Amino acid sequence: MAQKMTDEEWRAFVSLGTRTGKLSTVRADGSPHVAPIWFLLDGDDVVFNTAKETVKGRNLARDGRVALCVDDDRPPFDFVVLQGRAHLSEDPVELRHWAARIGARYMGEERAEEFGARNGVPGELLVRVTVEKVLAQKRVSE
Repeated sequence: MAQKMTDEEWRAFVSLGTRTGKLSTVRADGSPHVAPIWFLLDGDDVVFNTAKETVKGRNLARDGRVALCVDDDRPPFDFVVLQGRAHLSEDPVELRHWAARIGARYMGEERAEEFGARNGVPGELLVRVTVEKVLAQKRVSE
């Protein structure tokens, strides 16, 4: 039987290794759009970056509601779904800083600055999602 994760457990779970998230945004017609993302947890916020002109970038600028699913697809199966509202920034210093930190998580410290330089440029957005709701289950198949 599935068990609810504690606050400490879900935070550790989403921050472990290079787990990606599946981000759901709202299209102009109200339908969902889902895309994989690299992200970091910063206190009570999820932080990631995306190009301003991507589907998710345009969706977020119009409607900041999001859901992010992070899961472990191996038995006994665990998952976390975070819901909240996105706040966008184009500040170049902030954008480059977070792009480098995200790069360090997914590509390693030795490539962090390369990732920051590549993604901390005009046309990119820093997205900070304030988590408003958490659904976190562990050991789903037991």
